[in-house]
Amino acid sequence: MGTHSSSEGLATGHRHDQSIWVLSLPLGIAVGLVLGWAAALIAAASCLAGGLWLSPDLDTRSNALRRWGALGFLWWPYRLLIPHRSLWSHGPLLGTTARLAVLLTWCLIVSMAVPALSPAVLLTTLQQLMHQHPREFIALLVGLEGSAWIHLILDGDPWPQEWSKKRQR
Repeated sequence: MGTHSSSEGLATGHRHDQSIWVLSLPLGIAVGLVLGWAAALIAAASCLAGGLWLSPDLDTRSNALRRWGALGFLWWPYRLLIPHRSLWSHGPLLGTTARLAVLLTWCLIVSMAVPALSPAVLLTTLQQLMHQHPREFIALLVGLEGSAWIHLILDGDPWPQEWSKKRQR
């Protein structure tokens, strides 16, 4: 199997998956050198999870979307609102932020239905975790964003279509 699909010059889903499996460990090691070995494990795991389940291609019928199985419907709003390879799906930092915002929104919706939980409790707990474990939180975000960059680089042009068109003018 080749590195790129023949139609657009983009990496195939299989190639994206292979690369995430291979590159998660070096990314984790790099983070570990700076933030410690607990952070290394978190970065490697979040890179792996980010590449396999939170891919920029969740706006298409991708391997990542199929992995969500029956919960794939969670990504319907994202797929409806976000054009493929746009700033909001494939933009550095913004794409990862958009996907995390979708997940957080669903968590907040679920928290409204759980009597012992509320959106306020969920957000307070998340904020406390960020303050109590800043290195681990940074490692989580670096791993997720690292997986997005691996995806974008494999696609051949790490910039969203809007930016690439402007650079070509």
